[in-house]
Amino acid sequence: MTAGPLSGRGIVITRPREQAVALADLIRAAGGDPVLFPTLEILPPDDPAAVAGVVARLNSFQLAIFVSPTAAARGCAMVSASAWPAGLRVAAVGAGTAKTLERLGYREVISPPGEADSEALAALPELQNLRGCAVVIFRGQGGREWLRARLEARGARVEYAECYRRSRPDADARGLLARWQRGGIEAVSITSAEGLENFIAMLGPTGKGYLCATPVFVPHPRIAAAGRELGVRQVLVTGPGDDQTVAEMSAFFSRV
Repeated sequence: MTAGPLSGRGIVITRPREQAVALADLIRAAGGDPVLFPTLEILPPDDPAAVAGVVARLNSFQLAIFVSPTAAARGCAMVSASAWPAGLRVAAVGAGTAKTLERLGYREVISPPGEADSEALAALPELQNLRGCAVVIFRGQGGREWLRARLEARGARVEYAECYRRSRPDADARGLLARWQRGGIEAVSITSAEGLENFIAMLGPTGKGYLCATPVFVPHPRIAAAGRELGVRQVLVTGPGDDQTVAEMSAFFSRV
């Protein structure tokens, strides 16, 4: 373990395991000890034929929106960039999703700077006049309906391509609880309200008490509000991006 602003700090990362590597590396580089405990598992959709049917009709849409890096990776796995309809514009909720699409070969991605939410995307000039426009939203099963409602209010016809589903992992939290009891957990990273709810269920009553007394770092005020409603006493909003998360953690621990 290297010296740094997070030196010796045990920090729980709750995002899905395949998405945790970059944040874990940054925490480790800052001297911290990342503890991977996924509270969400990404699985294939319940109805893969339904999303395959939407993908087969991509040339009937004028705009494709990807709501997360997972939606970008899973959705684009179903169609190569070279087969992407030439007139189909691509939009992303957040910089992380936009970067994922760019790595996969998609260019001129419409995305808001900084803010990683649907409201910021919907505020862009490119999404104002949608009368008669067919829009496909790549996402997981379930989730917020806000973006669809807003686009339909602007005259768009909207369909979902639900290309994955989220599930609560079947994991044993006893090792994590033992470490927490010894004082070996000093912060938690939570990236969704669903992941937070799963975490509390996985920890049980004793673990919820530990969590509520531990600083929790989240990327968005909406997740912070959910945390406070569930009893977490110290929730800190970092903004989007792993770099920002580690910077805020480092700043916090420099003050305590």
